[in-house]
Amino acid sequence: MASEKLKPSDVTRLPPGRHSVGRGLLLQVSPSGARSWIFRYELRRREHFMGLGSALDIPLKRARELAWEARQLRAQGIDPLAKRREDRAAQVVAEAKLFTFKECAEGYIRDHEGSWKNGKHRYQWRATLEQYVYPHIGPLPVSSIDTALVLKCIKPLWVDKTETASRTRGRIERILDWATAHGHRTGDNPARWKGCIGEALPAPDKVSRVEHHPALPYAELGTFMSDLRGRDSTSARCLEFLILTAARTGEAIGAQWSEIDLQAKVWTVPGERMKGGKEHRVPLSDRALEILAHQMKRAESAYVFAGQRQAGLSDAALTAMLRVLGRSGVTVHGFRATLKTWASEQTNFQNEIIEMALAHTIGTRVEQAYRRDTAIEKRRKLLDAWAAFCSKPTQTAGNVTALRKK
Repeated sequence: MASEKLKPSDVTRLPPGRHSVGRGLLLQVSPSGARSWIFRYELRRREHFMGLGSALDIPLKRARELAWEARQLRAQGIDPLAKRREDRAAQVVAEAKLFTFKECAEGYIRDHEGSWKNGKHRYQWRATLEQYVYPHIGPLPVSSIDTALVLKCIKPLWVDKTETASRTRGRIERILDWATAHGHRTGDNPARWKGCIGEALPAPDKVSRVEHHPALPYAELGTFMSDLRGRDSTSARCLEFLILTAARTGEAIGAQWSEIDLQAKVWTVPGERMKGGKEHRVPLSDRALEILAHQMKRAESAYVFAGQRQAGLSDAALTAMLRVLGRSGVTVHGFRATLKTWASEQTNFQNEIIEMALAHTIGTRVEQAYRRDTAIEKRRKLLDAWAAFCSKPTQTAGNVTALRKK
């Protein structure tokens, strides 16, 4: 039946095959009985077929309208199939730009949190977004975020909570970069500092003095260490081990027996647990080895300092120990500064040896690789001297005996 007089009732009765309805519109009936509309046209002397949809969903009248629309495009020299692909691509782009900032933030966190070294960092990421960002721009399309909206999030914090505001800005910037990479927005990043936010706000160091981690004066260390050693708990031994090795909290509480070489007297912290992402070898003093021997007698997990669930201690455990000892005014991280000050003022150890003991980056990559192996014995002498100083009774600052490098 090849007639424009085809009736709707005829659509369900036609046998398998292609049936012309007229002016390029075809009804295709498959052997299984499935029926669909097709528009046939020629372009550059080649025959093309464009599907218009199922005959179950699209009635005859609408199929004829779709065929008419396709003929109008051909009359304008436009390929109907190419036009459809362009429209669908534009729709995909439009839908991508409808992603909200919060959805993109969750996507960024999902893609990156596996590389974040501790739970505290993951918590802080979510906490700052929940508190300072989502109330302002969370439900907005990420494609609509501009500098004015970013400032709305961080400007109220800039004077009183400068460090928090600066970190929040950086997190917004990374989320927007992620959104751009995934096609959810285009153009420059409105949260970048240089040439953007930096033109609207003063530099962080101009409005807020950098707050260093409060450190215990080294002249008071003897009394503190004596009190600490009087405590028989895992958190006390972990804190003492941290002080003796100049480690960061995450490195100490995450220490595992597989990282300890008792024969070589070295603790090798893998790069994934280091702030700088590079392996760090720590020479162990006799007192540090004594602590390990003490922990080995009660070892029940892979962690040297296991908590109640046989995983590493929590960050809060070491801070709580400071409170127990009446030292809530100092921080765990501050003991690294105590070592730095003591070594700089009371010994002749080279500054680069002190910095390497603290796992700070020194020199080029080639120099770092060389020093990592050649300087470990120099660092061993430094940490041995530090352990000896930690065991001495408290002395007044003016009576501290200077240690000299041998």
